[in-house]
Amino acid sequence: MEFSDVLDSATLYRLWQMPFRRAKVTPLIDENDLTSVRRVLDVGCGPGTNSDLFSHTNYLGIDLSEKYVTFARRRFSRDFQVADARDYLPPAGRTYDFILVNSLLHHMNDEDTRRILRTMEQALCEDGTIHIIDLLTPECGGIPRLLARRDRGSYARPLAQWKEVFCEFFTPRVVKPFWVSLFGLRLWNLVYFKGGRRIHG
Repeated sequence: MEFSDVLDSATLYRLWQMPFRRAKVTPLIDENDLTSVRRVLDVGCGPGTNSDLFSHTNYLGIDLSEKYVTFARRRFSRDFQVADARDYLPPAGRTYDFILVNSLLHHMNDEDTRRILRTMEQALCEDGTIHIIDLLTPECGGIPRLLARRDRGSYARPLAQWKEVFCEFFTPRVVKPFWVSLFGLRLWNLVYFKGGRRIHG
């Protein structure tokens, strides 16, 4: 059985992520007052890993995996839907002031990444912000490169490439590379991006 097959199990995925979950969202917590958030769209929500951050909000998590969504509904009793983020459209007249895209886009090629970001641009309210956390291409060998290769996503990108594609659709407010470590050992190099709607014209 491949490692990626193991992570298809919602329970095993949560166990695998548990030691790193909070570290992955540290910039999200540090850079935002989450108590002021009203309407959240959690894109690629998996088995509801980060839904507890938004317990006070009107929250919707979407994921392509029916297994993950079923698990999340049962465990958290929140609104989760099976949906493809490349084509997701919110109900008529509904937008979100906080969109989270956590560790999803490195599973997507350039075309699908742009499709998702274009869709999220339409779903973001005028004064809202999008928050993207994703995998940077390791610049050196060792454990970070090994873990990146074992990841199910094939599209980790250098920082400059992430910034270029994010800024096609959103005005940057924060761009912050950071490390996720365990017992002082650096494991993953990630980027946190916070952006607002672009002003056209």
